[in-house]
Amino acid sequence: MVFHTAFLLQAASSSLLASSRVTVVVNRIADALGDDTFKGIHKMMPFDWAMIIPYFTVLTVLSVYGLHRYAMIRGYWKHRRQFTGEPPSRFSTLPRVTIQLPIYNERYVVERLLEETAKVDYPRELLQIQVLDDSTDDTHPFTERLVEEYAETGLPIEYIHRTNRHGFKAGALENGLKTATGEIVAIFDADFVPPRDFLHRTVHYFAEQKVGMVQTRWGYLNRHQSVLTEVQAMLLDGHFVLEHVARGGARLFFNFNGTAGVLRKSMIEDAGGWQHDTLTEDSDLSYRAQLKGWKFVYDPSIECLSELPVETYGFQVQQSRWAKGLTQVAKKLLPSILKADLPLRVKAEAFFHLTPNISYPLMIVISVMMLPVMIVRFYMGWLEMLLIDFPLIVASFWSISAFYVVAHRELFPKTWKRAFLFLPALMAAGVALTIINSRAVFEALIGYKTEFARTAKYGQQGSKIRDNKYRRRSGWLPYAELLAGSGFLAMTVYAINSYNYLAVPFLMLFVGGYFWAGATTLWQEYQGKLAFERARELATEQAQAEAEA
Repeated sequence: MVFHTAFLLQAASSSLLASSRVTVVVNRIADALGDDTFKGIHKMMPFDWAMIIPYFTVLTVLSVYGLHRYAMIRGYWKHRRQFTGEPPSRFSTLPRVTIQLPIYNERYVVERLLEETAKVDYPRELLQIQVLDDSTDDTHPFTERLVEEYAETGLPIEYIHRTNRHGFKAGALENGLKTATGEIVAIFDADFVPPRDFLHRTVHYFAEQKVGMVQTRWGYLNRHQSVLTEVQAMLLDGHFVLEHVARGGARLFFNFNGTAGVLRKSMIEDAGGWQHDTLTEDSDLSYRAQLKGWKFVYDPSIECLSELPVETYGFQVQQSRWAKGLTQVAKKLLPSILKADLPLRVKAEAFFHLTPNISYPLMIVISVMMLPVMIVRFYMGWLEMLLIDFPLIVASFWSISAFYVVAHRELFPKTWKRAFLFLPALMAAGVALTIINSRAVFEALIGYKTEFARTAKYGQQGSKIRDNKYRRRSGWLPYAELLAGSGFLAMTVYAINSYNYLAVPFLMLFVGGYFWAGATTLWQEYQGKLAFERARELATEQAQAEAEA
């Protein structure tokens, strides 16, 4: 799945540059009235230029990605009426379909997945369901038993368990294809709930022989569980509501999101099969297939519900995996895309689609330089603000607000104004991804390989996490985030002391984002530790009671 939020950070930094400098304004007014007392009081030195030039260069790069969001909004409004939800032609005889369910240690959601998949409406003689289980915990025997029970009822379902995780999810899917009987392959991750009419609404698109993939829109079972899940849903809505429609409608390349989609088996084989040299095997296959001339279709009228991560670190791990994987795909395929015989607009959009995560390390650069630049720019005036800062604000902060508010309005026309309430939290969530995603991008660029890090899902809505068996340890990350938050708090104090009062709200987004990420991660890990200790004490007491009995 492709998703990026680093651009959220540029809003705070570029808006910071537009802060009010009370002393400077007073001086400028005095100059305008003919008082040149303060004229020439400050002269730009080499150090000043050494700070200003790279700072504005980085901000300009980030703002270009901000302007791209306006292009996505425009593309959505231009092409949205094309998406009627009705295939242009239909099969007279339905094709055989294989549903693949790749899972790995998904004890809390696999039962729901199988239950809902069993309800999918499609002729049983044309259907095959593959449960591709790479689990190493008790999910394995539990799922195997469930599959046997469903098979006994006549459901065409089979269980495939690998004793190794070679290739991770891509490897499991490729292994399943060896015995797949369907011409069409539908894929659902463990935390998804396929609609009953999913296949009848998607397979007919494949009546057109050049169609290789149909992607549907994600929805969320636990959207309203917390501020974190609300923000995640908004971020993903921008991708599924606006970006896919804009790209698909303009016949630009877009990606299969790894789940809640349907692929033609021959397309997978023609594109080179599932490859596992990137962490986003879905985007990798998508671009290879479209370079081969296959047509991709998006149907936003079909909503597949899923479960969002409920833990801060789980959210960060998922986003960093997507950031690293997409950067790996860019490194792997962009040379071929740019050399291919494709329209310039297709190449340009592919570049913007595959490279936005470079914004994360650029934001690290911005963060390091922000304080010295604030000091240098203290002596600059309102005219420079209008000429330089204002366009950056329009390109960054306003584009963020417009992008996510428009997406929210399209989904929830009656309650869309509540999106404004979550914009500060949404930007803070972007701040919370800066450090971990910067590391992910650097690892991708230098070719450092890491294993596929699964995102823990707990199959619940609103209840407390039952234990910490799937929780990953965050290590040094929350402490680095608390340190970064402290640095921005110091900048906030400086802004107040230098009369840059309008800078304070934007700086506080950084303070809040870093402190929120670090503190909530440590708190959740502490709560998990307490739960583990309580469970161990209860087990010990129970064992002692049984021994005494």
